[in-house]
Amino acid sequence: MTGPRPPDDDADSAAPLSDQERAVLALERRSWPGPGAKERAIREDLGISPVRYYQLLNALLDDRRALEADPVTVNRLRRVRDARRGRR
Repeated sequence: MTGPRPPDDDADSAAPLSDQERAVLALERRSWPGPGAKERAIREDLGISPVRYYQLLNALLDDRRALEADPVTVNRLRRVRDARRGRR
């Protein structure tokens, strides 16, 4: 499994998102009924730890390809991230 490519990597910047990257964005679009459900889905659906999932997700938020693939989700998550950073 590979993670998101660096956004400034010219050789890969035109490459489409990987299956894993698309799956991370798809999982983030879902709503969750209660605590633990999302973490369980991360482990079961993606086969990775929640820590790795959030590392991949954070990198995707800075990836132009992710923004082009799912602008609503990426922009929503960027706003949430920026708000959290502003409170620190």
